[in-house]
Amino acid sequence: MKRILIVGAGGQIGTELVPHLQKNYGEDNVIAADLKPQMVEKLSKIAIAESVDALNAEGYAALVKKYKIDAIYNLVALLSATGEKNPQLAWQINMGALLNSLNIAKEFKCSLFTPSSIGAFGPNTPHYKTPQDTIMRPNTIYGVCKVTGELLSDYYFTKFGVDTRSVRFPGIISYGALPGGGTTDYAVEVFYYAKAGRDYTCEVPQDAYMDMIYMPDALEATTQLMEADPSKLVHRNSFNIASMSFTPEEIFAEIRKRCPDFKHTYNIDPVKAAISASWPDCMDDTPAREEWGWNPKWNLSRMVDDMLLHVLPDALFGAQ
Repeated sequence: MKRILIVGAGGQIGTELVPHLQKNYGEDNVIAADLKPQMVEKLSKIAIAESVDALNAEGYAALVKKYKIDAIYNLVALLSATGEKNPQLAWQINMGALLNSLNIAKEFKCSLFTPSSIGAFGPNTPHYKTPQDTIMRPNTIYGVCKVTGELLSDYYFTKFGVDTRSVRFPGIISYGALPGGGTTDYAVEVFYYAKAGRDYTCEVPQDAYMDMIYMPDALEATTQLMEADPSKLVHRNSFNIASMSFTPEEIFAEIRKRCPDFKHTYNIDPVKAAISASWPDCMDDTPAREEWGWNPKWNLSRMVDDMLLHVLPDALFGAQ
């Protein structure tokens, strides 16, 4: 059975990817690693958990060797809006973790998944039905890291034979973890406010279309790609995947259908506005569908129902 290491397992994706992979590969075959002690403690309640700094190549490699890892999921990243506040730190963390992951995967013959993002595109990219292969000139450090990561991952595949794979995630919506500093965070935050009966102030323009995906589809895309027949992969790093695209006004209207008293206003953050304007309205994911059978299951209406069912306001606001 495949042995898997998830680095950066305490983030939005990792906290839900751990149990998802455990179902597929067994609880003892999934190792959850994070830098923050509080996250390691939390993860230890559901999995074998280890403390690791992905920027420490020696400690990282020792962990791979200790557990005889076959596949690495590198989820370490400083997100878009947070990265703009400290670009140098974002580059150091995002690229340092990736380079260590690539070199360790090469040394120990591991497969490697590192997520890319819609942030890899930029203002000159076609925004409607954004092609798989197109101009990529991002204007954020987060996007620069993602484009660089895609190129480096392809290089390690062609030069050294490392089995690198990735998808360009849209904004991910989930109730498993709190928002972590991304431009699409509003589409998660708003559910906590609606459930708590609070008015919500949105920092993204009301007409900003962005691709989004619900966490169950994101998890399925990750595992489906990693299990795909390599002989059928024309692309590797990285695949467009699409599920739903909407503006803040559209998702707020869906929430109001279920929560009639919900109210919202806008206080636009210039950084988030600029980032959202540079990203695709919707992506063309035809290669993912053709090469490894990508087929999302969730749409906006179903996602809103499920989020309102599961979100716990106390997680964001504390006890009322």
